[in-house]
Amino acid sequence: MNKNINIAVIGLGQIGSYVLNELHVKKKDIEIKTGKKIKVIAISAKNKNKKRKFKINKKIFYSNPLDILKIKNLDIVIEAIGLSDGISKKIIETALKNKIHVITPNKALISKHGDKLGELAEKNKVNLEFEASVAGGIPIVRTIKEGLATNKITKVYGILNGTCNYIMSEMERTKDSFKNVLKMAQKLGYAEPGNPKLDLNGYDALAKIKILTSLAFNKKISKSECLMEGIENIDYADIKIADQLDFRIKLLGITEIINNSIFERVHPCLVKKDSYIGNVDGVMNAVILNGSPIGESVLQGEGAGPGPTSSALMSDLLSILRGNIKYPFGISKNKRFKPKIFNKDQSSNSLYLRLEVKDKPGVLSSITKILANYKISIQRLIQLPDHKSKTASIVLITHNANELDAQRCIKSFKLNKNIIKNPVLIRLF
Repeated sequence: MNKNINIAVIGLGQIGSYVLNELHVKKKDIEIKTGKKIKVIAISAKNKNKKRKFKINKKIFYSNPLDILKIKNLDIVIEAIGLSDGISKKIIETALKNKIHVITPNKALISKHGDKLGELAEKNKVNLEFEASVAGGIPIVRTIKEGLATNKITKVYGILNGTCNYIMSEMERTKDSFKNVLKMAQKLGYAEPGNPKLDLNGYDALAKIKILTSLAFNKKISKSECLMEGIENIDYADIKIADQLDFRIKLLGITEIINNSIFERVHPCLVKKDSYIGNVDGVMNAVILNGSPIGESVLQGEGAGPGPTSSALMSDLLSILRGNIKYPFGISKNKRFKPKIFNKDQSSNSLYLRLEVKDKPGVLSSITKILANYKISIQRLIQLPDHKSKTASIVLITHNANELDAQRCIKSFKLNKNIIKNPVLIRLF
């Protein structure tokens, strides 16, 4: 690699603008650490004249980002558009084919097309770096690929979405509703102002889990349908009851090996108050790895926002500048095989169930009868009557129950006329 390195930044939203500024501000620091002089020679975005936090050099602005990839002496492209397909995919594919290194925080694209893009990078002997795609500023990708490279990892889990963690933490702290706390998260920039659905329904965390699965277990990215639930149906009542039971509610992403098969999932969990993961609050992320011989390894930090994401992008840049051509997923494509997927219906968990019912004789016995039909036994039961409305909340903690039986049980509950709202199910972790 030459001493003078030419870089293009494509996509100048919050993250792209921030990293562009970092490239200017930290030129000398980068040269001291790598011996390379960097120069941004091209930038592109939808709107040239949009007001941005940091000034841009309009002399190097390209309206069509694909024209940038025709520049002969371009060494590195930073893609920060963020689409899973379309122009983002086209830019990265073209850059890799043209033997240009690529850095991206684009988790949606990597989780969907990472295998093919990784093969392109390997074939053309360039790097495809995506540290910023998982857990923001936490160096989890490099930790798995390099720091824990000789460990046999059996489980990775954690809080991978800062938006959801902030909402759950604030609901607990303020005793406010999901709707109101979401509005606050949007005002603060923690949640998308328009449609935050992909954060709230678990999709964002699942994209990250698929990337972590591939890295941790040396497999191709799984395309299977996973157990995915978000936090939209969590009520403050559940947070309050969980607190009384010595639990907190966290949206967790989990991937592990069970019987030589991989089980990936994202859903709210009841976790013990005194557990490590139970005390990670606000917009923070945390990832816990179980492996041999390392045992348990924990990484925690800010998981979103331009600052932490830019930190990860700069880390990828320095890795490239130091001259190592690396396999994008840690090992060669020839040694990464299609994963064998664990059947989610065969999983089992202790469950938290909250049922809003009519407060009248015979209701509880009808509920216990349905549970017995699906071989679900009760570990703990709490009744919270509301005499004014002649209703009651019935809260159950069950012993381990089969997932398929649990889902069938919920369907039966929905047909019971004495249950007046959709049942709430949260798995214990």
